[in-house]
Amino acid sequence: MTTILEIADKVTAKLNAASLSQTFEATRLYIPNFDLSDLKELRVTVVPREIDLLPLDRASNKVHAMIDVAVQKKFKKGDAGEIDPLVQFVEEVGDEFRLKRLTDFPQARCVKVQNSVLYSVEHWEQQRQFTSLLTLTFELAR
Repeated sequence: MTTILEIADKVTAKLNAASLSQTFEATRLYIPNFDLSDLKELRVTVVPREIDLLPLDRASNKVHAMIDVAVQKKFKKGDAGEIDPLVQFVEEVGDEFRLKRLTDFPQARCVKVQNSVLYSVEHWEQQRQFTSLLTLTFELAR
């Protein structure tokens, strides 16, 4: 299995084993695209995104594997009482990985957590859907 896919699988397993504030089952997919009817329940999707290979020494590379974690749920009102717990959940997901090694793949350490899309305005306005995107960057030598 490729490095990025192995990391994505380990991220999915770690999320499913975590005790967080929301009930969910994470899945690994390539595209987190669902019908609105599928988003009545919280969806957490792990997506292998990008890999950078940087020279480390003459014989090995430093690998940066970027994994996206999409958090999606259709909302009714879109008020603070409904959305604030989802924003909190996204932060909890980031905290679950920040500066930590993957238990089943300890050579990979999360060196960066980026939440560049706290919520998608387009999904909010057009589909009444909360969509947040975290990017986890794992570093390892290979």
